[in-house]
Amino acid sequence: MNLKSVVIEIPEGAREVLETLHGAGYEAYVVGGCVRDSILGRKPQDWDVTTSARPEEVKALFRRTIDTGIQHGTVTVMIGSEGFEVTTYRIDGKYEDSRHPSEVIFTPSLEEDLKRRDFTINAMAYNDKEGLVDLFGGMEDIEKKMIRCVGDPKARFGEDALRIMRAVRFSAQLGYEIDEKTKEAIQELAPTLRNISAERIQTELVKLVVSDHPEYLRIAYETGITKVVLPEFDLMMETPQRHAHHCYNVGEHSLVSMTYVPANKVLRLTMLFHDLGKPACLTVDEEGITHFYGHPRVSEEIARKILRRLKFDNDTTALVCKLVKYHDYCNEDAPDQRTMRRALNKIGEDAFPMMFDVCRADILAQSEYLREEKLARAQKWQQFYEAIMEQHECVSLKELAIDGNDLIQLGMKPGRELGSCLQALLEEVLEDPGRNTKEYLTEQARQRIKGQMPEKMK
Repeated sequence: MNLKSVVIEIPEGAREVLETLHGAGYEAYVVGGCVRDSILGRKPQDWDVTTSARPEEVKALFRRTIDTGIQHGTVTVMIGSEGFEVTTYRIDGKYEDSRHPSEVIFTPSLEEDLKRRDFTINAMAYNDKEGLVDLFGGMEDIEKKMIRCVGDPKARFGEDALRIMRAVRFSAQLGYEIDEKTKEAIQELAPTLRNISAERIQTELVKLVVSDHPEYLRIAYETGITKVVLPEFDLMMETPQRHAHHCYNVGEHSLVSMTYVPANKVLRLTMLFHDLGKPACLTVDEEGITHFYGHPRVSEEIARKILRRLKFDNDTTALVCKLVKYHDYCNEDAPDQRTMRRALNKIGEDAFPMMFDVCRADILAQSEYLREEKLARAQKWQQFYEAIMEQHECVSLKELAIDGNDLIQLGMKPGRELGSCLQALLEEVLEDPGRNTKEYLTEQARQRIKGQMPEKMK
């Protein structure tokens, strides 16, 4: 391919950075992910610049800069409200922690700078004057749909173990294969991922599972990555499901199920984790059929441990665990609206709409046995839910026509009794939404205060 024929539309802010550096006599290129994504027709999230200018020289050229990583040669240049990372050509010193170089050495050579990068598709640079600079076959690997390390894979992964997960993540995002030598190095050096922080493992895992190919997590299993960062998944891959309802082992079922939900972090993590408890709950009957009684509760417990271990935020942890716990809920016969209101109150309005995606994905990743009946049952659940939403029926305390302040004005003291009264009033309304009026609930509260509440309210 004629590299000169490659044209990349550089946005105005990044172009200003390049032109300023060029005008002062320095070399400068956009580099890395923005070049790769532009070639692939994707919209880059960031535009990074590499330059022969030293950090202090970059700072002298621009009015507003931030020392984001100046010890490693990186200065963020502000153009309006946009920030552009500008990094001096560098050679990394020895890596002592499988993540960071002990020192960096500035170099006047673009080739030396590109040589230290992880994969060929990320080691290309571009400016309008010289066109595409591709010294390590990045364009060829794009054409081959291949993830390949720059130079010696063992050296690249030895410098930064996180690159091991990045290889699989890029493979999943782009639908590319991993070069054989690169894969062999991953298998050999996967144990070094123990040196990487939980936060960074989490970031790569999320990017992988929300990619176009979340099922490529299978590669992480085959190369020994999950054995280090997610050993619970290995147990799932080793747990069979010999049952008319299933056609995959537990792990494969979870991988396939991820492909049937939108690329949403919570939904994808839920599908990955929803059957975590099955290995622990496995029983086999006299006919050789596998059963997993009580696995949703056990799955929730294990999911919570993993999410905490990987430093996920509390909101994500709570929502994923709730969906894992109740992922089998819609497999039961569709209830009437009264039972549905109670289910909504129990599970929560935040999680309940997501349950339908979870349920459908779970069904579609099973065998075809009774599939249509299962999907019809799930659809019936959703119809009941939508009817409740359309009628604005009360399913939680926040929708109750009376609140704690109203009870205090009636003479009730703040405390446990007040909360108990509100919950009792909500039970009345869950039974019959027509009772959710201030007049009715105020009268019920007055009776409770006077000790004259009907037995069912006590």
